[in-house]
Amino acid sequence: KKLPPLPKSELEIARLVWGLGDATVRQVVEALPAERELDFWTVQTYLRRLKDKEYLEVRKDRRNNVYSTAVDPDRVIGAIDDTIERLFDGRTFPAFQHLIEERGITDDEIDQLQSVLDDLKAKR
Repeated sequence: KKLPPLPKSELEIARLVWGLGDATVRQVVEALPAERELDFWTVQTYLRRLKDKEYLEVRKDRRNNVYSTAVDPDRVIGAIDDTIERLFDGRTFPAFQHLIEERGITDDEIDQLQSVLDDLKAKR
């Protein structure tokens, strides 16, 4: 089943839950960086949305909801395909070029990239 893409704010919360394993709303709030001033109720809303979108599961532990992953986090990375399709008409190179030019790349990453490109070329 194809999962809906996540807005940045929900992805941030999902990544925290994935890192924690199982988490209550309060644990997610406490795991947020200090500069992210999200209150308990906002985090709870994000967690409910993630459950509704089937990214997270929830179980009761006494009075608390405990959230955990419902999908392999690597599967979420596949959502980039949807983004590339929408923003770059499905063309990989312009998306890749944009990322490199806007975000930069280290010399070590250039070497790694060159190795990947050499391997791809050799397979053709």
